[in-house]
Order: sequence, then structure tokens, then C-alpha cells
Amino acid sequence: MMKKRIYHRFPRREVQFEQKNRFYADLPYLVKVMANTDGRFGMFATESVARRGCQIQAKREIKVEIVMNGIDFSPLNYRNAESVVGTIEPEGMVDFRISLKYSYLDGEYSRVPFKGDVFLVRAILERDVLTLRINHIDGPGRTECGRIADTIINELRRGS
Repeated sequence: MMKKRIYHRFPRREVQFEQKNRFYADLPYLVKVMANTDGRFGMFATESVARRGCQIQAKREIKVEIVMNGIDFSPLNYRNAESVVGTIEPEGMVDFRISLKYSYLDGEYSRVPFKGDVFLVRAILERDVLTLRINHIDGPGRTECGRIADTIINELRRGS
């Protein structure tokens, strides 16, 4: 059974970032790739949360969720991807929520978490054009919307 995968509170007028790309697959493939992106992480330089003006190396971990019934999001990962993919139309719209969890190692090499960023991502596929609309909805903004789009496109190219 096909379900609507559109978040009813997605910002309509004020899209902070939009990017169009050629895409020669379908939305179920995109959802599989997004599921495999869940749990991935990387390192990046950012301002210290403890000392202003001081740069630190931090870990950025991705958590991916997909809209369920227009109002709720549920986790999307490699374990549940197949059951979700069966409910996705080949073309149309799908909304995701991407949360970035940040942490760094302190002087004793203990991992210290700090406030992350949350984004809403709308993927619109029409023929062979994939449009990503991204809004930052919570957090300090240590990661830009364009970086989220680049990550999604890179994962699609890699075929995660």
C-alpha cells in the first residue's frame, strides 16, 4: 500500500536551500540510499563549545528519519529500509528529517556530546530531475543546508 510521505508542517514559502540534480533512478532507490546513510559519521573543524575562538575537531553523526503519516517521523535505517521502500512511489515527493549529533574528545579522551543540528529535507522527483529542498529547523547551525545536499548527492553517486 502506498502512503503519503509528505510532512504537513514543511515550510512552504521560506526554503533555505534548493538544489536540482539529474537523477536516473527512482524514489525507492533514494530512500534505500538515505537508509544506508543513517549512522554514518565524519570529522569536521568547528568552534569549541567551551572556549570561544578556539577550533576543535568534532565528530558529526547522521540520523535519518522519514515521515510516516504526515505528522510523525520514524527512523530510517538499513534494518527497516525494505519495508519502507515498498510503500514509496517511483516519482513524487518524500520528506526526511536529518539530525546531526555532534561530539568531541576531551583532555581525557572521553567523548563529550554537544547540541546538534536538525534539518527537514524534501526530495521531489519529476522525470529525471531530483530537487532537494532543505531547511535548518533546530540547533546552532554548525552545518549548512548545502552540506546536507552535498552529502545526499555524494551518497547517491556512491550508490550506498
